[in-house]
This record gives sequence, C-alpha cells and structure tokens, in this order.
Amino acid sequence: MRRDYFTLDVHDVDWVDEGGTPQQPLVRIDFHGPHDSLTERLSTADGDLLSAAETDVAFRLVDTLDDGEDGDTDEPSGVVGVTNRLTGDFILELNESAENVFRFIKAAREYGRHADADDGRYRVEITLDGDDLAVYEKQTFLVYDADGHLLRSESLIPSGVEL
Repeated sequence: MRRDYFTLDVHDVDWVDEGGTPQQPLVRIDFHGPHDSLTERLSTADGDLLSAAETDVAFRLVDTLDDGEDGDTDEPSGVVGVTNRLTGDFILELNESAENVFRFIKAAREYGRHADADDGRYRVEITLDGDDLAVYEKQTFLVYDADGHLLRSESLIPSGVEL
C-alpha cells in the first residue's frame, strides 16, 4: 500500500510546551486509497478488526539524528508504521519527520505521568476518507534507528515492560 495514500495529523501536544492542562495526545491517520485493502489489513482472519493489543506502533529513522545540524537544512525523517503484532505484517506506513514524532512521544510521556497506570498514553484513530475505521488506546511507541536498533531513550515504553 502506498505511503502517499495516508495523511497524518497530530492533536493535543501543544499543552506540554505551553504548560497547559494535560491532554491525551491523538494521532489521526486518514487513508485515501482503496478501502478494501486497508480494511483487510486491519482485520483478523475471522474478519473482525484488530484490537489495540493486536497492533504495534513504531517509528524507524531513515536518517541519523545528527542530520539537520551544522547548517544542513534536511531534518531527520523516518517512517511511522502500524503492524499486526501477531503476524508482524505492516498494516500501514507513512513518512514523517523525527521532530514531529519526538514531540508527540514527549507529550504522550508527560500525559502518562498524570494518567492512571492502565490508561492509554495516546490515541490512534485510523480513518477512511474522514470516517473512523479503528480507534486504539496505546501505551507503547517504539523508535528504531536506521539500522533497526531500538532507541530506548527515544521510545515510549511503560515502566515494568521488558522488551
């Protein structure tokens, strides 16, 4: 599935830098492609939508984090992916800047300090041309470098979780 079929919007992250009231960060991923292909990828073999526990959200850098420094105008970027936890298959991928992802993770981490331990740290809404298809409350958001190594300090990993 093509990455340009997806648009990503982030909400409720400004409160962190502005010192406002904590709000659960939201990432809305809107799909503008063949509906059947996304619905199939988001479904189990029985045709039910995958649950939050059956999906993972991650960010894989395609650049090094020092790109964009020393006058280089290119910001580090990467790929946001949602995968089926049971099969490892990619449900969707889209390009995004590292700065935007890290800002989102910072807001989710801060929100988690104010939320109940069992609450999601952030919310993912996947929509088809603006209509909700799947909504997930998530606590983990893993970040990998360009070589596939987990960046623990950049990732959102709840306490007590071993990877």
